Amino acid sequence: MTDAPEWTSRIVPIRGLLVVCHLLVEPDRRGAVLLDTGLVGERGRIRRRLRRLGLGPRDVKAILLTHGHLDHVGNLAWAKAWTGAPVYAHPAEQAHIDGGFPYRGPARVCGALESAGRLLLRAGAPVKIDMPLADGDELPFWGGLRVVHLPGHTLGHCGFYSARHDVLFCGDLVACYRRTAGVPPRFLNSAPELMGASLEKAGRLGARFLVPQHYFFHEPARHRAAFERLLVRRARRGTAPGGTVV
Repeated sequence: MTDAPEWTSRIVPIRGLLVVCHLLVEPDRRGAVLLDTGLVGERGRIRRRLRRLGLGPRDVKAILLTHGHLDHVGNLAWAKAWTGAPVYAHPAEQAHIDGGFPYRGPARVCGALESAGRLLLRAGAPVKIDMPLADGDELPFWGGLRVVHLPGHTLGHCGFYSARHDVLFCGDLVACYRRTAGVPPRFLNSAPELMGASLEKAGRLGARFLVPQHYFFHEPARHRAAFERLLVRRARRGTAPGGTVV
């Protein structure tokens, strides 16, 4: 399976301890946007990757957030201060960013993990969302990105779709490891009852390529194929929304 169109070189993975955030380099290579900020190990890598691209912190035009879990926003305060870039996120994620989301049910485990992470790592200082996002918003970055609201993992969880390249940056809607895609465990999902509808919505979008925020290898075509197999398995098994990897 061929998985190396030209534009994939302008998706620069930044792998940290728990998540992969991304620099999306503009088509003219004169700027970039940061998609999520990570938690541990990303800051130096972001600096080095920008330097290799001939870019500096002020060349980062925006910080886009898929959602406000700590592993995605732990470096947000640093990134905002270092780049001066505006923060784009769904308004429902402000409580997560601030560390004050009222987790309930199994998701209380997620809340406890985040509280421990904030305490031990001194990460996740509150940052105000500058540009609230809504489903269908068109953003003038990376040749054009459409906001796709995909609630379930969190209420304001969003993906970003590039029609120009037919690729969906799907956040934590799924994780892709080896040739398998799966939804996050139920204890990490704030609104698991919405997960099934969001999976179907992403499937209907029909993007040729998929880039999640948790994976081993940067293989957008293989990730999309794995996602399609996940949808087929869930349909056959009648998997409940918010279930574990199947």
